[in-house]
Amino acid sequence: MPDSGPSFSVFLAESERDLLEAQSLRYEVFVRELGATGEGVDHQARIETDRFDRYSDHLLLRDDTKGMVVGVYRLLREDQAEQAGCFYTESEFDLSKLKVSGRRLLELGRSCLHRDYRGGIAMFHLWNALTDYVTSHGIEVLFGTASFHGTDAEKLAEPLSMLYHNHLTPEGLRVHALSEHYQTMSLRCPEDIDRKSAMKQVPALIKAYLRLGGTVGDGAYVDHAFNTTDVCLILDTRAINARQQRMYSGLRQT
Repeated sequence: MPDSGPSFSVFLAESERDLLEAQSLRYEVFVRELGATGEGVDHQARIETDRFDRYSDHLLLRDDTKGMVVGVYRLLREDQAEQAGCFYTESEFDLSKLKVSGRRLLELGRSCLHRDYRGGIAMFHLWNALTDYVTSHGIEVLFGTASFHGTDAEKLAEPLSMLYHNHLTPEGLRVHALSEHYQTMSLRCPEDIDRKSAMKQVPALIKAYLRLGGTVGDGAYVDHAFNTTDVCLILDTRAINARQQRMYSGLRQT
């Protein structure tokens, strides 16, 4: 009989074992693939952790045919961030405008997929479950850092500039990279940007947010520990247009 492919289940971590599986996948992606370092990297246990893990919900995607976790999303609501003392993103970006907006916020973090599951339907299963989570908690604005591999901003000048000139968050919700680490994204004039070429350099996760109406804050953060250049993505669920709303809801049925 032909191989029917993977069978997926998506669930929130409920046990220490669940969390360790998430942290193990993060180690494989962020440390082994991307070269991340830092206090939360445990090479002996082969896990990547930080202090926000214990305050967050962890959305896990499992390939039940192999019995392994292949996708992770870390979710941190405002009430959980208050317990933690802040959002993780506040170590890189000034979130003042988001926090005084009166909107219900959800930070998305540590998102990753196993290398063998990228470009397929795995991400849609995660988004399906994320949509349900957002609805059940009345979330209005989703945000979080998304990364380009590498720390040389000049090599990323075209995609960063394209994001800045075409997808900048409206002023009312616009966050800014912290001044001491601020890296301008406006490295090329609009007329000098080849949009097709620029989009090819944009990671798939960022493209997915853009298709849903996502926007970016002002300035990037160069994270040398994680070997990435980070932008802050913001998705205002109220601003999603009719076509994007169908895509957002339709993820549930994928």
